[in-house]
Amino acid sequence: MRIERHEVGVRMSRAVIHNDTIYLCGQVAEDRKADITGQTKTMLAKVDALLESVGSSRQLILSATVYLKDMSLFEEMNHVWDAWVPEGCAPARACVEAKMASPELLVEISVIASVSK
Repeated sequence: MRIERHEVGVRMSRAVIHNDTIYLCGQVAEDRKADITGQTKTMLAKVDALLESVGSSRQLILSATVYLKDMSLFEEMNHVWDAWVPEGCAPARACVEAKMASPELLVEISVIASVSK
């Protein structure tokens, strides 16, 4: 059983690979002052970059959990999400309202993906 940890910190690793499955830590927006559209776009760009760095892509996402500060943001976040998800590659997904770690954060995502073969 092989476990690879990437960008390891004191509290967490940004990505962990086990048996060809990649687990990403929660990703948040680059610009925490942006609206939900801007935060969702930069959050998903970070997911793209992190997946690429460990040999995967958005086409290989198996599951995603989206955390919203307020469910009133659901429709606007989904507008960005729907444009980002490749056709025919929608992962299993849950979306929940959650108290965020920082008050300016509107959205966070946790992703599980497959390693590209």
